[in-house]
Amino acid sequence: MRAAIARICIKRAAVAAVSFAMGALLTACGGDDTGSDKPKGPEAASTRAEEGKSQAPAPVGDDESQVLNTIAGKDGIEVVVSSASREPGGFITVKGRVKNGSKQIWAAVGWQGTEQELVSNGASMAGSSLVDQQGKKRYLILRDTDGRCLCTKFEGLQPGTEAPFFAQFPAPPAETTEVDFQIPTMPTATIKISG
Repeated sequence: MRAAIARICIKRAAVAAVSFAMGALLTACGGDDTGSDKPKGPEAASTRAEEGKSQAPAPVGDDESQVLNTIAGKDGIEVVVSSASREPGGFITVKGRVKNGSKQIWAAVGWQGTEQELVSNGASMAGSSLVDQQGKKRYLILRDTDGRCLCTKFEGLQPGTEAPFFAQFPAPPAETTEVDFQIPTMPTATIKISG
C-alpha cells in the first residue's frame, strides 16, 4: 500500500514538473497577436502557480464521484472519465481513473499510439485524442519540447487496483460542447466539456 501511495505521489510531482516546464518554455516564446503581455494557455497556469494562486493540473478528476462516461475495454480494463474542463489559454484537460479488473498486471500496451516520438514515452496515454464531430477535427495530445506527452504515464497497474489519469489537448471552438474521447485499443466515448 505504501509503495502504491509513493508511486502516485511521484507521478503527481512529475506531472507538476512537466506542466511547469511547459509553461516556462511557452512564456519564453513570446506574446500573442493582441499585444497583451499576459501569458495564455499552459503558461498562464504556470504563472498563477508561481504566484501561489493556482496549482498545475493534478492527475485526478475534479470530482472523482462524477462520471461523464465509462469505457469498458478488453480483459477487465475500465476507464472512468470524471471531467473534461476547458482551461485558460485554449486547452482541455480530461481526467478520471483507470481500473484494472483483470488478473494480471496491466501496462497500457498500445495506449502510447504509433507515432515514434510518443512511443518512446513508454506506457502512457500519449495516443489518445479528442474528436470534434461537429467541427470535423481531431485533436492530438499536447506535448512538451522534449516530445513528452502532457498526460499520465503508467508503471504497471496491479490486478484489482486503479490509478488516476489526465490528458491535455488543444481545445475545440467554444461552441463545441461535446467530443469523442479516443484511446487506442478502447472503444470511443462521448464526453461533455465543462468551462
